[in-house]
Amino acid sequence: MDNEFRFVYIYQFKNGTTKHFDLRLNAANLLLTTKKQENLPLWALLPFHKCAICPLSEKDHIYCPICANLAGIVEQFKNFLSHERVSVTVVCEERFYGKETTVQGGLSPLLGIIMTTSGCPIMEQLKPMVRFHLPFASLDETIYRGVTMFLTAQYFRHQDGKTAAWSIDGLGSIYSEVGQVNRDFANRMRAAAKKDANVNALVNLDVFASMMTLAAEDTLKRLKPYFSALLEKG
Repeated sequence: MDNEFRFVYIYQFKNGTTKHFDLRLNAANLLLTTKKQENLPLWALLPFHKCAICPLSEKDHIYCPICANLAGIVEQFKNFLSHERVSVTVVCEERFYGKETTVQGGLSPLLGIIMTTSGCPIMEQLKPMVRFHLPFASLDETIYRGVTMFLTAQYFRHQDGKTAAWSIDGLGSIYSEVGQVNRDFANRMRAAAKKDANVNALVNLDVFASMMTLAAEDTLKRLKPYFSALLEKG
């Protein structure tokens, strides 16, 4: 439908078990519209291991907005080990992707969508990347998409008459905050799951957030020759 974007994640295990998650996002603001689980668990309450930099008021928010959307998925994967093998298919509007991987590797991109589109003020800084979601992305792909997102935002700021930053220093600050949320959120996950698939899927996301800051400049230097035709234009 024109008023929403849809991502379908299908996990097929060797024992024949299949798990199916249908995520729907409002096309206007990229917020999740998928129905939330009822009777949310205690670990979903906002004060429970609340992220150190969370700006949300406990008076206005009973539950962490990410947890409200993530609780059902965490429940379904709480008894899985991170190294177990799974076949993952991702269906989006334009195409589908597939990969044989570990549970933690297959779960990370699904968590990434939910964490950035649930209304968390910190994580939604990465929300534009969801529109061009790339499951199982490499570090180079993630850096390219992150830098593109950040500089596109600067273009929009410039168009709106606001101060724009044409270096990527600000991107490092964003990913520093995202990394803090990832690490704090892992404490919730440890309370929610019996085994480690959920937590290690989040660790995967945190590794990419950390590497973004460390490797962005070097990656861009390696990519620069690809832009020669554009750089040589008068």
